[in-house]
Amino acid sequence: MPYFTSPADGTRLHYVDYGPADGPVAVFVNSAYLGSEMWEFQMPALAAAGHRCVSLDRRGHGRSDDVWNGFDLDTLADDLHGLIDHLDLRDVTLIGHSMGSVEITRCLTRHGADRVARVAFVAGIAPGVVRTADHPDGLDPDIVRAANEVCRRDRPAFFQDGVAGFFAVDRPGNEVSEAFMQYFIQRAQLSSPHSTAAVQELVATVDVAPELPKIDLPVLVVHGTHDTSAPLETTAHRATRLLPDATLKTYDNAGHGLFVTHADQLTADLGEFMAS
Repeated sequence: MPYFTSPADGTRLHYVDYGPADGPVAVFVNSAYLGSEMWEFQMPALAAAGHRCVSLDRRGHGRSDDVWNGFDLDTLADDLHGLIDHLDLRDVTLIGHSMGSVEITRCLTRHGADRVARVAFVAGIAPGVVRTADHPDGLDPDIVRAANEVCRRDRPAFFQDGVAGFFAVDRPGNEVSEAFMQYFIQRAQLSSPHSTAAVQELVATVDVAPELPKIDLPVLVVHGTHDTSAPLETTAHRATRLLPDATLKTYDNAGHGLFVTHADQLTADLGEFMAS
Protein backbone atom coordinates (compact mmCIF):
# COMPACT_ATOMS: atom_id res chain seq x y z
CA MET A 1 0.00 0.00 0.00
CA PRO A 2 1.33 3.50 -0.76
CA TYR A 3 2.41 5.57 2.23
CA PHE A 4 4.43 8.72 2.69
CA THR A 5 5.87 10.43 5.74
CA SER A 6 4.35 13.70 6.89
CA PRO A 7 6.89 16.53 6.67
CA ALA A 8 5.35 18.00 9.82
CA ASP A 9 6.27 15.25 12.30
CA GLY A 10 7.09 11.98 10.53
CA THR A 11 3.61 10.45 10.79
CA ARG A 12 3.08 7.68 8.24
CA LEU A 13 0.09 8.57 6.07
CA HIS A 14 -1.73 6.31 3.62
CA TYR A 15 -2.95 7.48 0.23
CA VAL A 16 -4.54 6.01 -2.88
CA ASP A 17 -3.52 6.89 -6.42
CA TYR A 18 -5.89 5.78 -9.20
CA GLY A 19 -5.83 6.32 -12.94
CA PRO A 20 -3.18 7.22 -15.51
CA ALA A 21 -0.05 8.90 -14.16
CA ASP A 22 -0.18 11.52 -16.91
CA GLY A 23 -3.89 12.33 -16.55
CA PRO A 24 -5.36 15.57 -15.20
CA VAL A 25 -4.92 15.40 -11.42
CA ALA A 26 -7.68 15.48 -8.81
CA VAL A 27 -6.75 15.33 -5.12
CA PHE A 28 -9.68 14.38 -2.88
CA VAL A 29 -9.71 15.54 0.75
CA ASN A 30 -11.97 13.46 2.94
CA SER A 31 -14.67 14.25 5.43
CA ALA A 32 -14.06 13.91 9.15
CA TYR A 33 -14.07 10.26 10.31
CA LEU A 34 -13.77 8.79 6.82
CA GLY A 35 -10.96 7.42 4.68
CA SER A 36 -10.50 7.53 0.93
CA GLU A 37 -13.17 4.89 0.39
CA MET A 38 -15.82 7.59 0.81
CA TRP A 39 -15.17 8.61 -2.82
CA GLU A 40 -16.00 5.17 -4.27
CA PHE A 41 -18.55 6.65 -6.67
CA GLN A 42 -16.27 9.47 -7.86
CA MET A 43 -12.63 8.36 -7.93
CA PRO A 44 -12.94 5.11 -9.94
CA ALA A 45 -15.29 6.71 -12.47
CA LEU A 46 -13.07 9.74 -12.99
CA ALA A 47 -9.95 7.55 -13.13
CA ALA A 48 -11.62 5.41 -15.82
CA ALA A 49 -12.30 8.63 -17.74
CA GLY A 50 -8.57 9.44 -17.76
CA HIS A 51 -8.03 11.47 -14.58
CA ARG A 52 -5.37 10.75 -12.00
CA CYS A 53 -7.28 10.58 -8.70
CA VAL A 54 -5.38 10.80 -5.43
CA SER A 55 -6.73 10.79 -1.87
CA LEU A 56 -5.08 10.98 1.54
CA ASP A 57 -6.27 9.22 4.69
CA ARG A 58 -6.08 11.89 7.38
CA ARG A 59 -3.91 11.04 10.39
CA GLY A 60 -5.88 8.85 12.79
CA HIS A 61 -8.26 7.91 9.96
CA GLY A 62 -8.47 5.01 7.54
CA ARG A 63 -5.11 3.30 7.15
CA SER A 64 -2.93 6.17 8.32
CA ASP A 65 -1.08 6.03 11.62
CA ASP A 66 -3.03 6.63 14.81
CA VAL A 67 -1.13 9.44 16.52
CA TRP A 68 -1.76 11.77 19.42
CA ASN A 69 -0.68 15.10 17.96
CA GLY A 70 -1.18 17.00 14.73
CA PHE A 71 -4.92 17.63 14.56
CA ASP A 72 -4.56 21.39 14.41
CA LEU A 73 -5.46 22.91 11.06
CA ASP A 74 -1.90 23.94 10.20
CA THR A 75 -0.55 20.40 10.58
CA LEU A 76 -3.44 18.87 8.65
CA ALA A 77 -2.80 21.38 5.86
CA ASP A 78 0.90 20.49 5.96
CA ASP A 79 -0.02 16.82 5.55
CA LEU A 80 -2.05 17.62 2.44
CA HIS A 81 0.66 19.81 0.96
CA GLY A 82 3.21 17.12 1.81
CA LEU A 83 1.34 14.57 -0.30
CA ILE A 84 1.12 16.95 -3.27
CA ASP A 85 4.82 17.66 -2.98
CA HIS A 86 5.74 13.99 -2.43
CA LEU A 87 4.00 12.97 -5.66
CA ASP A 88 5.18 16.14 -7.47
CA LEU A 89 1.62 16.86 -8.60
CA ARG A 90 0.93 19.84 -10.85
CA ASP A 91 -2.14 21.66 -12.14
CA VAL A 92 -4.16 20.01 -9.37
CA THR A 93 -7.89 20.19 -8.74
CA LEU A 94 -8.41 20.03 -4.97
CA ILE A 95 -11.76 18.51 -3.99
CA GLY A 96 -12.76 18.59 -0.33
CA HIS A 97 -15.85 17.31 1.44
CA SER A 98 -17.02 18.93 4.68
CA MET A 99 -13.94 19.41 6.88
CA GLY A 100 -11.78 18.89 3.81
CA SER A 101 -12.83 22.35 2.63
CA VAL A 102 -11.10 24.10 5.55
CA GLU A 103 -7.98 21.93 5.18
CA ILE A 104 -7.80 22.94 1.53
CA THR A 105 -8.27 26.60 2.45
CA ARG A 106 -5.46 26.53 4.98
CA CYS A 107 -3.21 24.54 2.65
CA LEU A 108 -3.56 27.21 -0.04
CA THR A 109 -3.10 30.20 2.26
CA ARG A 110 -0.19 28.54 4.08
CA HIS A 111 1.67 27.01 1.12
CA GLY A 112 0.46 28.91 -1.91
CA ALA A 113 -1.26 27.73 -5.07
CA ASP A 114 1.66 27.10 -7.42
CA ARG A 115 0.63 23.46 -7.88
CA VAL A 116 -3.15 24.04 -7.82
CA ALA A 117 -5.40 25.09 -10.70
CA ARG A 118 -8.87 24.95 -9.17
CA VAL A 119 -10.82 23.92 -6.09
CA ALA A 120 -14.15 22.23 -5.35
CA PHE A 121 -15.93 22.40 -1.99
CA VAL A 122 -18.43 19.54 -1.69
CA ALA A 123 -20.83 20.08 1.23
CA GLY A 124 -18.01 22.12 2.75
CA ILE A 125 -18.04 23.59 6.23
CA ALA A 126 -15.87 26.53 5.11
CA PRO A 127 -15.79 29.28 6.28
CA GLY A 128 -16.94 27.58 9.51
CA VAL A 129 -20.17 26.52 11.17
CA VAL A 130 -19.91 28.21 14.58
CA ARG A 131 -20.89 31.69 15.68
CA THR A 132 -18.22 34.39 15.55
CA ALA A 133 -18.22 38.17 15.86
CA ASP A 134 -18.49 38.42 12.06
CA HIS A 135 -20.92 35.52 11.77
CA PRO A 136 -23.68 35.90 14.36
CA ASP A 137 -25.92 33.36 12.60
CA GLY A 138 -23.52 30.47 13.19
CA LEU A 139 -24.09 27.62 15.59
CA ASP A 140 -23.48 28.16 19.29
CA PRO A 141 -20.06 26.59 19.99
CA ASP A 142 -21.40 25.21 23.29
CA ILE A 143 -24.10 23.31 21.41
CA VAL A 144 -21.51 21.87 19.04
CA ARG A 145 -19.35 20.80 21.96
CA ALA A 146 -22.35 19.23 23.70
CA ALA A 147 -22.95 17.08 20.61
CA ASN A 148 -19.26 16.19 20.60
CA GLU A 149 -19.56 15.04 24.20
CA VAL A 150 -22.44 12.76 23.21
CA CYS A 151 -20.12 11.21 20.63
CA ARG A 152 -17.33 10.81 23.17
CA ARG A 153 -19.62 8.87 25.50
CA ASP A 154 -21.01 6.55 22.81
CA ARG A 155 -19.47 6.77 19.34
CA PRO A 156 -21.44 3.86 17.81
CA ALA A 157 -24.75 5.38 18.89
CA PHE A 158 -23.67 8.84 17.69
CA PHE A 159 -22.99 7.55 14.18
CA GLN A 160 -26.03 5.27 14.17
CA ASP A 161 -28.37 8.06 15.24
CA GLY A 162 -26.97 10.51 12.70
CA VAL A 163 -26.62 8.44 9.55
CA ALA A 164 -30.18 8.87 8.21
CA GLY A 165 -29.95 12.64 8.55
CA PHE A 166 -26.48 12.65 7.00
CA PHE A 167 -27.96 11.20 3.80
CA ALA A 168 -31.32 13.01 4.20
CA VAL A 169 -33.10 9.74 3.45
CA ASP A 170 -36.45 11.33 4.28
CA ARG A 171 -36.17 13.50 1.18
CA PRO A 172 -37.42 12.37 -2.25
CA GLY A 173 -34.89 10.42 -4.31
CA ASN A 174 -32.36 9.89 -1.53
CA GLU A 175 -32.42 6.11 -1.52
CA VAL A 176 -29.64 4.60 0.59
CA SER A 177 -29.90 0.95 1.63
CA GLU A 178 -29.75 -0.09 5.26
CA ALA A 179 -26.73 -2.22 4.37
CA PHE A 180 -24.88 0.79 2.97
CA MET A 181 -25.70 2.93 5.98
CA GLN A 182 -24.35 0.24 8.31
CA TYR A 183 -21.22 -0.04 6.18
CA PHE A 184 -20.83 3.73 6.38
CA ILE A 185 -21.10 3.67 10.17
CA GLN A 186 -18.45 0.96 10.34
CA ARG A 187 -16.08 2.98 8.17
CA ALA A 188 -16.58 6.10 10.30
CA GLN A 189 -15.73 4.14 13.44
CA LEU A 190 -12.33 3.25 11.97
CA SER A 191 -11.24 6.77 12.89
CA SER A 192 -9.65 6.48 16.31
CA PRO A 193 -11.55 7.79 19.35
CA HIS A 194 -8.87 10.44 19.85
CA SER A 195 -8.86 11.62 16.23
CA THR A 196 -12.67 11.73 16.25
CA ALA A 197 -12.68 13.98 19.30
CA ALA A 198 -9.84 16.11 17.94
CA VAL A 199 -11.46 16.87 14.60
CA GLN A 200 -14.79 17.56 16.33
CA GLU A 201 -13.07 20.14 18.52
CA LEU A 202 -11.53 21.67 15.40
CA VAL A 203 -14.97 21.97 13.79
CA ALA A 204 -16.20 23.67 16.99
CA THR A 205 -13.60 26.42 16.63
CA VAL A 206 -12.52 26.76 13.02
CA ASP A 207 -13.06 30.01 11.15
CA VAL A 208 -11.32 30.52 7.80
CA ALA A 209 -13.50 33.42 6.66
CA PRO A 210 -10.51 35.83 6.49
CA GLU A 211 -8.65 33.33 4.29
CA LEU A 212 -11.27 32.66 1.61
CA PRO A 213 -10.83 36.02 -0.18
CA LYS A 214 -7.15 35.11 -0.66
CA ILE A 215 -7.99 32.06 -2.80
CA ASP A 216 -7.58 33.52 -6.27
CA LEU A 217 -8.63 30.36 -8.11
CA PRO A 218 -11.85 29.10 -9.68
CA VAL A 219 -13.88 27.39 -6.94
CA LEU A 220 -16.88 25.14 -7.50
CA VAL A 221 -19.14 25.09 -4.43
CA VAL A 222 -21.51 22.11 -4.41
CA HIS A 223 -24.07 21.91 -1.62
CA GLY A 224 -27.37 20.26 -0.77
CA THR A 225 -30.52 22.19 0.03
CA HIS A 226 -31.19 19.93 3.03
CA ASP A 227 -27.73 19.70 4.55
CA THR A 228 -28.21 19.82 8.33
CA SER A 229 -24.51 19.30 9.14
CA ALA A 230 -23.43 22.38 7.19
CA PRO A 231 -26.51 24.52 6.52
CA LEU A 232 -26.57 25.96 3.01
CA GLU A 233 -26.96 29.63 3.91
CA THR A 234 -24.30 29.78 6.62
CA THR A 235 -21.66 27.77 4.74
CA ALA A 236 -21.99 27.51 0.95
CA HIS A 237 -23.73 30.84 0.39
CA ARG A 238 -21.30 32.57 2.71
CA ALA A 239 -18.28 30.91 1.11
CA THR A 240 -19.51 31.91 -2.34
CA ARG A 241 -19.76 35.54 -1.25
CA LEU A 242 -16.24 35.52 0.23
CA LEU A 243 -14.42 33.69 -2.56
CA PRO A 244 -13.24 35.87 -5.48
CA ASP A 245 -14.18 33.39 -8.23
CA ALA A 246 -16.84 30.96 -7.00
CA THR A 247 -19.67 29.13 -8.72
CA LEU A 248 -22.41 27.65 -6.52
CA LYS A 249 -24.37 24.55 -7.54
CA THR A 250 -27.15 23.42 -5.24
CA TYR A 251 -28.61 19.92 -5.32
CA ASP A 252 -32.31 19.73 -4.51
CA ASN A 253 -33.14 17.56 -1.47
CA ALA A 254 -29.48 16.61 -0.94
CA GLY A 255 -28.01 16.32 2.52
CA HIS A 256 -24.41 16.22 3.70
CA GLY A 257 -23.87 12.81 2.12
CA LEU A 258 -24.61 13.97 -1.42
CA PHE A 259 -21.50 12.16 -2.67
CA VAL A 260 -23.64 9.01 -2.31
CA THR A 261 -27.23 10.14 -2.89
CA HIS A 262 -26.29 12.36 -5.83
CA ALA A 263 -23.19 10.43 -6.85
CA ASP A 264 -23.61 10.52 -10.62
CA GLN A 265 -24.51 14.20 -10.65
CA LEU A 266 -21.49 15.07 -8.52
CA THR A 267 -19.12 12.97 -10.63
CA ALA A 268 -20.38 14.64 -13.81
CA ASP A 269 -20.09 18.13 -12.32
CA LEU A 270 -16.55 17.47 -11.09
CA GLY A 271 -15.52 16.10 -14.48
CA GLU A 272 -16.96 19.11 -16.24
CA PHE A 273 -15.28 21.50 -13.78
CA MET A 274 -11.88 19.85 -14.21
CA ALA A 275 -12.19 20.17 -17.97
CA SER A 276 -12.97 23.89 -17.75
